[in-house]
Amino acid sequence: MARRWLAAAPMVLALLAGAPVAAAHGGAVPAAPDVAAFALGWSFDLTIWLPLALAAAAYLWAVRRIDAAHPASPVPRDRPVFFLLGLTAIAVALQSGIERYDATLFSVHMVQHVILIFLAAPAIVLAAPITLLLRVATPAVRRERILPVLHSRVVRFLGHPLVAWLLFTGVMWGTHLSPLFDAALENPWLHDLEHVLYLGSAILFWWPMVGRDPSPWRMGHPARLLFMFMQMPFNSFLGVAILFSGTVLYPHYATTGRLWGPTPLEDQQAAGALMWGLGDAGFLLALLLATAAWMRHDEAAARRREAVEDARAATGAALAAEAAAETATASSG
Repeated sequence: MARRWLAAAPMVLALLAGAPVAAAHGGAVPAAPDVAAFALGWSFDLTIWLPLALAAAAYLWAVRRIDAAHPASPVPRDRPVFFLLGLTAIAVALQSGIERYDATLFSVHMVQHVILIFLAAPAIVLAAPITLLLRVATPAVRRERILPVLHSRVVRFLGHPLVAWLLFTGVMWGTHLSPLFDAALENPWLHDLEHVLYLGSAILFWWPMVGRDPSPWRMGHPARLLFMFMQMPFNSFLGVAILFSGTVLYPHYATTGRLWGPTPLEDQQAAGALMWGLGDAGFLLALLLATAAWMRHDEAAARRREAVEDARAATGAALAAEAAAETATASSG
């Protein structure tokens, strides 16, 4: 295992530094890129940029409206930051130089998916968009339109942590170990659907884990840690399966006709190493943050209990002093 990691490591480093990568969806093989190609090779697909721009504008408008109407309880400052970070991550994954080469090198495609799953999705969930929608909506709209959807059977089903966990696992394993992945490399519509599946299933997975938005199923901190910990080996096993495969899993990458860069098998090994390494790092970071949140929650609960006990003790002492004063007054009289 160590030898295979060492063999893949130079390719991973080379790719991150701007190594060559190739063509998309049956088009001509692009020239070997450098760092500038990844950083500056942006596309401008209105079907992606327009929804992102509208989402950002709507979120910021809602924040300003809530802050103006409720100056004593404004939207926490970190939430717009998280939302814009999530939208930026989507733009980087789908419109930067990464997108230009995602159908030429599997390793670049893997970076794209890691960005969607471990950066874009949790950032959007941390922005608590459902809470924002509930706060900005009028009582009538909230009661007649939003709450019925949140309480619907579909949302209750999809929002169940076990269902979300299984959907996320199924999307990851089902796409990578089925003909869908290779077909998506040839068909732009399937490729877009694949991105929707990754982002959507990841949002459903992180939604109950983060716990900032209302959910039909509330999870305690121990359960959140357990669910994330149980997902980690499935990511590792999938990355290891790709890394150690002795054959090219997706024929598209073997038939691009590129004359530069790693061989298709070396590229696949680099992709497996990226899934394994970056995926596990993402889950470990999430576990650490969830543990810290659990500790803060327990400390806050302990402070509240102490405050209640102190208040009770103070009340008891005041009553005892009052009773003693009354007794003394009666005795002297």
